[in-house]
Amino acid sequence: MDTTNINKIAPPQRAATELDYETDLRVVLEPVLTEVLDTAESAGWDRRKAAYTVMFLAARQLSAGKSTPKTDVGKG
Repeated sequence: MDTTNINKIAPPQRAATELDYETDLRVVLEPVLTEVLDTAESAGWDRRKAAYTVMFLAARQLSAGKSTPKTDVGKG
């Protein structure tokens, strides 16, 4: 199992409005998400349902107003 440290997610190197911002974010978050799904599956949860639940929880966070996008790197 991967031992990604969620506390060591690299900060953005681009403003949120830049074209490659989301691509960079995918690269940074993919190993974290993989570890979450691997851990859930190792504990006995169905991987597909765990992924669906992560999507549900992410959508709920957005609808609860938890989103605070930063448009300038280094500010926030």
